[in-house]
Amino acid sequence: MGKTSLWRTGEGVTITMSEIYACLKEHTTANGSIYIGTDSFIAKDRCVFATAICLHGADGQRGGNYFFRRVSFKREKFSELVQRIFKEVQESIEMALTISENIPSARIEIHLDVSPSDKGNKTSKLADMLTGYAASSGFDYKIKPHAWASQSVADKHSK
Repeated sequence: MGKTSLWRTGEGVTITMSEIYACLKEHTTANGSIYIGTDSFIAKDRCVFATAICLHGADGQRGGNYFFRRVSFKREKFSELVQRIFKEVQESIEMALTISENIPSARIEIHLDVSPSDKGNKTSKLADMLTGYAASSGFDYKIKPHAWASQSVADKHSK
């Protein structure tokens, strides 16, 4: 089991899930979309996963806003790339499901840190399985190079 972690604002201030839900409800009411992405990083004997909930596109919104959390596991648990990437997608989908249960009107898009299947990169062979996982969970999704919530925002906090 991973070490539980607190949610934080983009500025690093601790925030509760109920405060996040209040922000998400307000954002959704103002026609904003929610983007969720997770990235991971191997550091010594630990594997750190960072999940980001990004808010963008609300009426009158300039720029974006986001929240993140970091969860750390023993490195051995994620020794294979497929285990890490699957866990990243699972974390994002579980967060998206939790948000959609609490805010049914939320428009949520999941960002997968996966290369397209025709690119020949390490994650390319997993692309079809993982995009199928996201789609079958009922969410729109983006992969590289359009997966900025995982590729940029979550990546920043996984290291």
